Amino acid sequence: MMITGAELFVKALKAEQVDTLFAYPGGQAIDLFNALYGEQDIDVILPRHEQGLVHAADGYARSTEKVGVCLVTSGPGAANLVTGIATANYDSVPLVCFTGQVPTGLIGNDAFQEVDIVGITRSICKYAVTVRKREELAAVIRKAFLISRTGKPGVVVVDLPKDIQREYGSDDYPEEIEIRGYKPKLSVHPGQLKKALETLNHAKKPVFLVGGGVNISHAHSEMLKLAEMTGVPVVTTIMGKGAIPTTHDLYIGNLGIHGSYAANTAISHCDVLFSIGTRFNDRITGKTGHFATHAAIIHIDIDPASISRNIEVDIPIVADAKTALLALLEKAQKLDTEEWLEQIRQWKS
Repeated sequence: MMITGAELFVKALKAEQVDTLFAYPGGQAIDLFNALYGEQDIDVILPRHEQGLVHAADGYARSTEKVGVCLVTSGPGAANLVTGIATANYDSVPLVCFTGQVPTGLIGNDAFQEVDIVGITRSICKYAVTVRKREELAAVIRKAFLISRTGKPGVVVVDLPKDIQREYGSDDYPEEIEIRGYKPKLSVHPGQLKKALETLNHAKKPVFLVGGGVNISHAHSEMLKLAEMTGVPVVTTIMGKGAIPTTHDLYIGNLGIHGSYAANTAISHCDVLFSIGTRFNDRITGKTGHFATHAAIIHIDIDPASISRNIEVDIPIVADAKTALLALLEKAQKLDTEEWLEQIRQWKS
């Protein structure tokens, strides 16, 4: 069956189980809105401004654990998303942002309300693309949702020229798609895991540093079990807060410029820093040359680009946080940390 690109857009949203769309209309996206008109399965949330729209979609994604979806027009509509795109991407929030665009024949000619939104957002999102051919539309949308929600979640920007929205083509929407070069790592390297456990077992002053990756992978119970099984105290980043209860005896506090005295002092004195799901940004490290200088550093992260980017680590492990924690729970053992915990309690008081 032949349908327009705009009709395929609506079909794709339903196939991706999108039930809420944050959208602000405009000329280069009006065909998409026309296709949405009367659609009963998708609630369209109309904001006062596109920036409010993208922050709302961000909050929706964080609270529902679904992909937040945005739709705006070209030029100023697309450019107004930029701050929200950066915010969501740096916090690993899955968003797919659809932006209207001038017809393909006018791209590059400084047409009315033409902005190179792909060029603007490429450095602050996970993936950005302009659809140039109607026959590629379905695959691009499928790829957008797959990239956004898998691996380290993030933002994908899909730019839709007006002629692509109006052009007729196949109504097929793929259930599965292969993306060359994109294969998020799900397993854990057993050799690296063994090294990490051996290092941890010889520690006298170990600390778990927990980032947002533990929360994103729903590994709260696994993290709590590991901390209790080993007796190792826990420090969190702001994004990692809540990974274990903040009232727990093993919880020290937040790390870094917004952190506690005890947490920062523990990191400065620990001999093994076992970090899980954090990118070691400057808000927690301060001067990198003075960060955890006495510690062997183990780093688990699903994104290989985050490992040793800011802080050189001794044992890198590329894996999903929950997968790695489950593997650690099989072989972890109780450590003698009582003297270390007493020192931390003194720092806390």
